Amino acid sequence: MGFLAICNAYTMRICLSVAITQMVISKTHPPGAEVGEGECAIDDEYESESSSSGEFDWSEELQGIILSSFYWGYVVTHLPGGMLAEKFGGKYTLSLGILSTAIFTLITPVVVESGGSTALIILRVLMGAGEGTTFPALSALLASWIPLKERSKLGSLVFGGGQVGTILGTALSGLLLHHIDGWHSVFYFFGGLGVLWFIIFTLICYSNPGSHPFIKDEEKEFLERELGVLKRDRNLPPVPWKAIITSAPMLALICAQIGHDWGFFIMVTDLPKYMSDVLNFPIKENGLFSALPYAVMWIVSITTGFLGDWMITKNIMGITMSRKVFTTIAAIGPAVFTVLASYAGCSKTNSVVLFTIAMGLMGTFYPGMKVNPLDLSPNYAGTLMAIVNGIGAITGILAPYIVGVLTPNANLYEWRVVFWISFGVFVITSIVYVIWASGETQPWNNPEKMKAIQAENGEIEPEQKEANKGVSLDKIEK
Repeated sequence: MGFLAICNAYTMRICLSVAITQMVISKTHPPGAEVGEGECAIDDEYESESSSSGEFDWSEELQGIILSSFYWGYVVTHLPGGMLAEKFGGKYTLSLGILSTAIFTLITPVVVESGGSTALIILRVLMGAGEGTTFPALSALLASWIPLKERSKLGSLVFGGGQVGTILGTALSGLLLHHIDGWHSVFYFFGGLGVLWFIIFTLICYSNPGSHPFIKDEEKEFLERELGVLKRDRNLPPVPWKAIITSAPMLALICAQIGHDWGFFIMVTDLPKYMSDVLNFPIKENGLFSALPYAVMWIVSITTGFLGDWMITKNIMGITMSRKVFTTIAAIGPAVFTVLASYAGCSKTNSVVLFTIAMGLMGTFYPGMKVNPLDLSPNYAGTLMAIVNGIGAITGILAPYIVGVLTPNANLYEWRVVFWISFGVFVITSIVYVIWASGETQPWNNPEKMKAIQAENGEIEPEQKEANKGVSLDKIEK
């Protein structure tokens, strides 16, 4: 159900990226017309569909603002969502967020028809606010349910819902827009699925093993033994903010998330537009070929998740090294192949192949940095994911807008600049992660242990030392 939560979240988030190609007035040239430098001609067999026109005259820059507005709200609710999930459990923090996004998705056609672009921007901000609790709440749930040696594969499975949601969102949107007249059906379909998920999840899922009414005693005892470090009550000590925001592994993790999100959000929000505006794919094929890279990305994330856990279990590679290796592959691979795709010219086949390889390699982020918050602090996994994912999501605000500004004519040369910028962001953030990242549980995960370490190092005041008298690090460890 966690996998399906992210799957639903992504379908509702990205279906607009495909629908907007049919909502706006087409700027493509008719078949046989003379095209400018860096532009691709439309094939004659695609004439009827390619020359169709939407109803809204929105500039590329305005479209960029519309596509980025989701992330304005998305960033705001990350931290509150993580803290609420840690204090009260992830069940309702997650489910109510998805439900609100589903309702906003369902009413999108009515809002756009009555209020235009301004109303759509406001609605997308509200959708983002609802969905912002998803990753923090799920991290709190995973920290309550998944043992250490299963985090790579199960974390990759759950977070892989993002790829499957992108696959379904783009492919099914293309099919719906092709077979059903008008663009409204896309929002009704995915909003309805979100409501259905909420009903099932609320009935059968629980925040932790202790609150589950049907769990077997053997499973409950096993999880309590494996996750004994995790405090499952509401008396969790205050979040050690200073220790978290000054932690080198935490700052490295934030950096890696920024790199990943920059490239990922450009692809998720703008790849369908690239396929439509630059390569002139008809809408049915646009959806299918835009989905293909994420299908490969999902397969890679699952297989490397199992591979990562296997290497850790067999002591072939430590947790820290595993996180660094997979994160590096997931940054450098997309950096190189998206740039190569921009040099593929108007070749549809070469472009699709190169984008598919790029996004496939990005799948190794999930057994890499994506599960890293659970390593650093099981007790505060929700807050850590909220900080990391929330800061990373700021790129979701910037990237689509910058793409709109840099590509006013939607030609190959303008997009090449976009992909070279992504190359630089990927490489720099990857280097930072490799130098400072860690897969070890940090001392601030346990405030009592943190105080004991500070006492041994002489880092606390005399009155604090007197209060901690008799509390040794050895005693805490035992």
